[in-house]
Amino acid sequence: MKEKFDVTGMTCSACSSRVEKCVAKLEGVQSVSVNLLTNSMQVDFDDSRLSPGGIAKAVEKAGYGASVHEEKAGSDRKAEKAEAGENPVEAQLKNMKFRLWLSFGFLIPLMYVSMGHMAGMPLPPFLAGLENAVGFALTQFLLCLPIVYVNRVYYIKGFKTLFHMAPNMDSLIAIGSTAALVYGIFAIYRMGYGLGSGNMELVEQYHMDLYFESAAMILALITLGKYLETRSKGRTSEAITKLMDLAPKTAVVQRESGPVEIPVEEVVVGDTVLVKPGQSIPVDGVILEGNTSVDEAAITGESIPVQKSEKDAVIGATINKTGFISIRASKVGDDTTFSQIIRLVEEASSSKAPIAKIADKIAGVFVPVVMGIALLTAIVWLVSGATFEFALSSAICVLVISCPCALGLATPVAIMVGTGKGAENGILIKSGEALETAHSIQSVVMDKTGTITQGKPVVTDILLLSGDKDKLLQAAAGLEAKSEHPLAEAIMEYASREGIAVPAVTEFQSLPGMGVEGKVEGNLYYAGNLRLMREKAINTQKCEAQLSKLADEGKTPLLFADSKKAVGIIGVADVVKPTSKEAIRRFTEMGIEVVMLTGDNKRTAQAIQKQLGIQKVIAEVLPQDKEREIARLQEEGKTVAMIGDGVNDAPALARADVGMAIGAGTDVAIESADVVLMKNDLLDAVTAVRLSKAVIRNIKQNLFWAFFYNSLGIPLAAGVFYHWLGWKLNPMFGAAAMSLSSVFVVSNALRLKLFKSSSKTWESAGQPAEEEAEIIENEKERKVMKKTIKIEGMMCQHCRGAVDKALNAMEGVTAQVSLEDKAAYVEISGDVSDDMLKQAVTEAGYEVAGISE
Repeated sequence: MKEKFDVTGMTCSACSSRVEKCVAKLEGVQSVSVNLLTNSMQVDFDDSRLSPGGIAKAVEKAGYGASVHEEKAGSDRKAEKAEAGENPVEAQLKNMKFRLWLSFGFLIPLMYVSMGHMAGMPLPPFLAGLENAVGFALTQFLLCLPIVYVNRVYYIKGFKTLFHMAPNMDSLIAIGSTAALVYGIFAIYRMGYGLGSGNMELVEQYHMDLYFESAAMILALITLGKYLETRSKGRTSEAITKLMDLAPKTAVVQRESGPVEIPVEEVVVGDTVLVKPGQSIPVDGVILEGNTSVDEAAITGESIPVQKSEKDAVIGATINKTGFISIRASKVGDDTTFSQIIRLVEEASSSKAPIAKIADKIAGVFVPVVMGIALLTAIVWLVSGATFEFALSSAICVLVISCPCALGLATPVAIMVGTGKGAENGILIKSGEALETAHSIQSVVMDKTGTITQGKPVVTDILLLSGDKDKLLQAAAGLEAKSEHPLAEAIMEYASREGIAVPAVTEFQSLPGMGVEGKVEGNLYYAGNLRLMREKAINTQKCEAQLSKLADEGKTPLLFADSKKAVGIIGVADVVKPTSKEAIRRFTEMGIEVVMLTGDNKRTAQAIQKQLGIQKVIAEVLPQDKEREIARLQEEGKTVAMIGDGVNDAPALARADVGMAIGAGTDVAIESADVVLMKNDLLDAVTAVRLSKAVIRNIKQNLFWAFFYNSLGIPLAAGVFYHWLGWKLNPMFGAAAMSLSSVFVVSNALRLKLFKSSSKTWESAGQPAEEEAEIIENEKERKVMKKTIKIEGMMCQHCRGAVDKALNAMEGVTAQVSLEDKAAYVEISGDVSDDMLKQAVTEAGYEVAGISE
């Protein structure tokens, strides 16, 4: 059976890894997955051999708390999610910041007292000289204690994992700093004995042979590394909470006394639910009465609303766009499609195993080896006739020099620089784990709408069958101005951009499932599909091949006819982004399989596949199918990335090893993803993978040098050269080796700042010959500058058309005006200043709020 547990007390990936290992060892456990961010654990076990209580006890024995997760319903569940939204990472970051400030606050005076005199800095009289040796040592010990106390977590975790035979970085820190502290305390007693017995040689021997500053520096620098690591993780995902916020909270249900508004949790199967235009559909059901178009982007990701009539199924959380409908509830509560999406996001998030840190893997081997060397050093010196003090000193020196701060800094510093470089290029990497995983991606799964394509239908083709283009556009604009058809806005925008005045339309009539008709300047026109033309006895034989060709290209053809004949076809499509083909080509060159998943129809999907050279396409899929396809690829042993933008992509984004959300997508997709591509450019996904490879390569270099520097000191610390050359490790050498390795690691990580994004290399190299021919033709001989003009005062399509006409009338300016964004997106190829753009908009009667590049 499968059981979900809530786990408390976990603060880092080592904790979650420890919990996972302890539970995995239990008899009867088939699989276990611990999620640090949600503080949860999913266990698949044989309930005849093991009980949930036994699993909880194993977790508690490992030093953490565990209890069976209790599902809540309705408002209770929402409240629980709201409480879960309190960010544990922020609390951890605040605590680590306090530890960091306090550690360095005491480390600075400690370093002055212990090492300052070596650089010629004066010591206070009461600490100077051999007669004050004990006071000198005690002062260092007292300055070291607050640093040790505030960072005690390393000792607790380090020794706990060591006793369980699973040493990690914390074990290395705990052993090294403890060894330094123990030896320092031992030295204080020896100096006290020397002062009491008048043996000043003994005092002089230990006076400068203290390691308190080494113990403090180890803790302070490791805390700095952990702080940077925690910062790179970012905020805990709130995807599930945001998903729940999208779902309707109430429903209007038809009762005997009339319509009644009730909480959506109280709707039962069979209820008649009333939905007005513009409202969200509260439950899954079947339309009993009414015709409408429904925006299903939240579920299918398809940008074009779907026409619905009686007996058609509708899905909860989709939006009723135009007509009033009544539906019979068929699925309510946790059974609705939207609730299933929420459940999938929860399960996929919980099934993500944390990525083991490379440093911990090294430490797992390095710690026992170093302990063995230290023990061997002590035995060899004792056997060879050295004093117990000399043997103990050499053994402890091995432990101290073998605790490299650079090993703890190697991963977080490189990740911090890498995530910062990503942010510079509009790539928000939400965790160090995502940055680590992306370098090993073998398959990239992409959504179509809004990811590969623009996500907004535009006019792509104007095919004249008779008459002229302006007359066709006038008739189309007139009819579509009153139409509720989902593609009407695309035609209106195109007509406005062409400067076509919208004529008055009389006797307008909507023909559900076929199109519209109306009189434009006294002439009757029809706009719609083949079914409408056949209904009106319009001969379409000559244009049916063109209609099929447009459909094969993934476009939606709209037929226009007067009372006697067809006059033209307008093709509308969701066009491919200019950089999508190049991004897919680069993924293929990197040996990464590209898969397109879409809720769109197969014909459109195959047209996109042919156009872009995508290896594999799966069409007409629901959200759970997308998530299932990701899981199938993972079962084949592949590391999978998912790129999407809609709520429907959230389960797949959460399930994937690395989820990448397009920045213009929904909040839920962004929160479910590990990486957010703010510029809505697929080339940035390529950049993210390349950046990950560069960071991992840098981390491996850092780990090698961190290991190498400190390993060089081990023979010296062990006294290998003592007999021949008289060399023995002293604190100055230890501090220098530690500092040098740390400086080298940080300097090497900073080289990542030279990394260049794929978009920039594509632009600088010039777009390939097979790319968009129009873009090459336009930009071959001139440099194009893109700007965004924020405009105030636009209220309707006529306003938008006026601004569009004013800007496009300027020489060297190509503009697209968005009424929704209250902005104009312009491309300037000539000598056009911001003042000239502002003047053109102002003369059109509107106000410019700002111009940005």
